[in-house]
Amino acid sequence: MPTEIKDKTINCMDCGTGFVFTVGEQEFYRDKGFENEPKRCPTCRRAKKEARGQDYPVQCEACGKQTTVPFKPTGVRPVYCRDCFDKRR
Repeated sequence: MPTEIKDKTINCMDCGTGFVFTVGEQEFYRDKGFENEPKRCPTCRRAKKEARGQDYPVQCEACGKQTTVPFKPTGVRPVYCRDCFDKRR
């Protein structure tokens, strides 16, 4: 019998503030195949993403669409747009 999912409070590893990992977010993580819970609150996640800096323009290997990625492609592995990446999972 599947266990019931409930909202869960997690302490942010950066600021220590407790934040709620909602049932909806947990279902989203599960549906995307994410195995780990978030470690940062939404504010710190946003700040970390902004601090990473630049997004790099790329052309999707599968469909040819122009997009951006938050890492510098090395050319060793193919890079996909979000839609094609999700389809390949």
